[in-house]
Amino acid sequence: MGFSTGGNPRTKSTRRKAHIVAEINVTPMVDVMLVLLIIFMVTAPLLTVGVPVDLPKTNASAMGEQDKPLTVTVDSNGTIYLQETPLELTVLVPRLVAITGSNPEARIYVRGDKGISYGQVMEVMGAINAAGFKKVALISELPQGKAPPTPQAKTGK
Repeated sequence: MGFSTGGNPRTKSTRRKAHIVAEINVTPMVDVMLVLLIIFMVTAPLLTVGVPVDLPKTNASAMGEQDKPLTVTVDSNGTIYLQETPLELTVLVPRLVAITGSNPEARIYVRGDKGISYGQVMEVMGAINAAGFKKVALISELPQGKAPPTPQAKTGK
């Protein structure tokens, strides 16, 4: 049995040459993307409403929704906004009809500052309802420190 340490060119040598690896390191990219995801998750709820309104407080539970809602806001000066665009009450209904495509089932949320009169909010709601929209809801906030009410189970007694 012989063992050869000679330099036979046909056999592989035990030494390897250093090769340059031309691969993209995705770890830093994944780290950056996760940080951006967290930032967007935190800031997205803060960007939904652009008109500052001091909403009244209530104990009503939150409603679930599937689509992006249309929001009509009446601020403390009585100015009416559709999403973030100020407009007059006479222009509100034609804009809503154009946006919803005359869909009477479109959900429309009305936000009213607690400092304005009840009549101004009802005037806006009345105009929306008179246009044929059936799902008009008021938006309010939960009081500080209170949890939303939980539904009680009914017993058959």
